[in-house]
Amino acid sequence: MDDFIVIGGGIAGVSAGARLSHLGRVTLIEAEDALAYHASGRSAALFEESYGAPSVIELNRASRTYHETANGGVLSPRGFMMVAGKGQEGALADDMTNMNLTPLSASEAIALVPILNTNALIGAGYHEDAWDIDTDRLIQNFAREIRANGQIITGATAQKITRNPDGWQVTTAKGSFTAKKLVNAAGAWADQVATLAGITPIGIQPYRRSMARIPAPGGVDVSRWPLFMGAGESWYAKPDAGALIVSPADADPVDPHDAWADDMVLAEGLARYEAMVTEPVTRLTANWAGLRSFSPDRSLVIGPAPTDPDFLWCAGQGGYGFQTSPAASQLLADIVAGTQLGLDTETVASLSPARFD
Repeated sequence: MDDFIVIGGGIAGVSAGARLSHLGRVTLIEAEDALAYHASGRSAALFEESYGAPSVIELNRASRTYHETANGGVLSPRGFMMVAGKGQEGALADDMTNMNLTPLSASEAIALVPILNTNALIGAGYHEDAWDIDTDRLIQNFAREIRANGQIITGATAQKITRNPDGWQVTTAKGSFTAKKLVNAAGAWADQVATLAGITPIGIQPYRRSMARIPAPGGVDVSRWPLFMGAGESWYAKPDAGALIVSPADADPVDPHDAWADDMVLAEGLARYEAMVTEPVTRLTANWAGLRSFSPDRSLVIGPAPTDPDFLWCAGQGGYGFQTSPAASQLLADIVAGTQLGLDTETVASLSPARFD
């Protein structure tokens, strides 16, 4: 019998498994044939400390040192800019306050992103302290820790979960696995896993987020451009491998599935992007979608189920899974170990599954 079974091979599961592997043997079970297949493999991968709900921001802050230093660090400079067109003055004002952005003149904004349309731009704000996350490196760093005291089994959907007197048994097509504690890090499928285990679901809701890759506008070098976003998160664009990825920032509730982009939603989002730039979108080189899964109050869910302390939630990461993963996984391990928690009492309570009891 292992000490922990972790269900889910996205950033939530691999980070939780890595931390828990220092407390006992871990088996991580992933339904797909590779880690980080769903939401984690389709992320914009930005570390922006001020992005998210208050509890998310606290996790961001607590994660920063790990991102900067662990295993050589995973961050590289990017920068973040918010832009607004006519009618978005109120949304821009809120964003400037909430994200501690510095106001930019039109000329300053265009110096950062030369394709911005001066006739459309009515305001902008900037934050240099935003960073790309090397998501593959982060996943592999955590996976290496798991394998040092455990195993990772891919292509193994949890078909049946049984509560035994001394722990849990998870049955998959690749065999049955037993452990004292079960970690639910199944992302969009977290409520389904809870139901299989006889635990009351929390109400984790997946939302679709679509993306398109377009050629670099005008064939220019976009590598030093910041991520730039429409006020109120109405769209965003980010340099990626010599091209731009553009998202309509959609958040349509859907059932858990292998997501794909909705053509109409993508077209509408690209139109909002085009309204703020001088270069039209003439073709897409790729498009895709991922699922961002939130709890009812949009904060993460970390800790034991109120009805069974050996069932541990690590879910509801939303769009913040990578940037919060070091602190979120450490919090889970600290709760299990009964050691001093690195976050304040109010934040811990705001993340606890008990808040839904």
